[in-house]
Amino acid sequence: MIFLPSVIRGEYRDGFRIHLIFNDNSEKTIDFRPWLEGPIFEPLKDPNYFQRFFLEGGTVAWPNGADIAPETLYHVAMGERQPAKRLRPAKARSSAGKSAPSGKRSNRKSSRAT
Repeated sequence: MIFLPSVIRGEYRDGFRIHLIFNDNSEKTIDFRPWLEGPIFEPLKDPNYFQRFFLEGGTVAWPNGADIAPETLYHVAMGERQPAKRLRPAKARSSAGKSAPSGKRSNRKSSRAT
């Protein structure tokens, strides 16, 4: 059976650190600074806004829609990998893989004489 990590509790510590407890009762204080890049994460650079986090969908989220995948948080908490420098927010990931309408135009000139 595959374990799917989920954050069940989060407590603000200081700066950009949150103490997380996962659904297997493992816990770790994680520094979120490595993820505070890109437009969706820009508001989180304000410490007062950062502290407005809440738990939703088994992970840490903020009012502007920013979040970090619970699997990523769990792997970092377990020391399995370092935070990536830049991650796409979950909302952007959910639309990845969906093809947009083509809308391609041919660059070839028409062979019709005018």
